[in-house]
Amino acid sequence: MGFPNRIERTLDLAHPPARVWAALTTAEGLGTWFGNEAHIDLRPGGTAAMSWTGGHKVEMRVERVEEPTAFGFSWPLEELPEDDPRRTYVEFTLEPAGDGTRLTVVETGFAQLPDDAHRTAYDSHTQGWASELGELVDHLDAA
Repeated sequence: MGFPNRIERTLDLAHPPARVWAALTTAEGLGTWFGNEAHIDLRPGGTAAMSWTGGHKVEMRVERVEEPTAFGFSWPLEELPEDDPRRTYVEFTLEPAGDGTRLTVVETGFAQLPDDAHRTAYDSHTQGWASELGELVDHLDAA
């Protein structure tokens, strides 16, 4: 049996897709709930970056932009050396759901990791998405 390769979470949000889209795809949105500061060039092949208090930073590559239904990016894994080319892919899909939005987040690519890094990365990202998506809900509900 292989390693788990996929993390998937679905949330029903009480906000219209346009509002959720802005939270996911703008520097202001990302810098509020996902990091402390962000920038994004919102086009396939564009770059994005986030930083957190304490100095942690991550660079991302925008892979998919289909406003207002799909946004995807790839990013490195901190469990691997900085120059390692392996990355995971994160995709957000948005569907209208009544007056709100059904948001699905899928991150894939963990099976490519070596045994010593797989469990740490998979568990860290599983816990991270639970925390970050809670912050997204708080951000949307506060505005």
